Amino acid sequence: MGKRFGIDIDGTVTCPTSMIPHLNKAFSMNITLQDIKQYDLNPLVNIGEREFAAWFAENEPLIYSTSPLAEGARDILLKWQEHHELYFISARRSDLLALTEEWFCKQGLTYHHVELIGSHDKVATAKKYNVDIFFEDKHDNAVMIHEACRIPVILFDTPYNRAATPEGVIRVQNWRQAANWVENWLK
Repeated sequence: MGKRFGIDIDGTVTCPTSMIPHLNKAFSMNITLQDIKQYDLNPLVNIGEREFAAWFAENEPLIYSTSPLAEGARDILLKWQEHHELYFISARRSDLLALTEEWFCKQGLTYHHVELIGSHDKVATAKKYNVDIFFEDKHDNAVMIHEACRIPVILFDTPYNRAATPEGVIRVQNWRQAANWVENWLK
């Protein structure tokens, strides 16, 4: 087997717009991805943190089960899984593992391992599984993983993660750009 890839799920494998229809419906809004300028959605919906956390916890299963794949992700992941180990590492709660595995099956995606850690701190899990490269959409995660593990991190560009990045965190616009970067890195 080639390299071991650590891959975030939400906003990386799934389209970063996945939550928007749910937010718009629940909070009578009409936002687009361009309106989301930070990862924390609470200020955007303008309700208390506890209230938003409760809404999110209640709606997580529906959001995750209906999330569309990011454009180009399927073909690239299917190609990679033939030569590399795909370890999906997500901040999702561990009790959502069956739902997550079902979503992968519906999408026609295979994996070597899925780890739902219930936290955004993925450094320990990336180290535990000794991943060679990581794919992420959350800026601070990308920077922390790169700095702690000394591995390249591919950061999928969104309006909520546009802060500066250190060398070693590679910003890409889509899965095709990610695949091109990885192909050059593997040479």
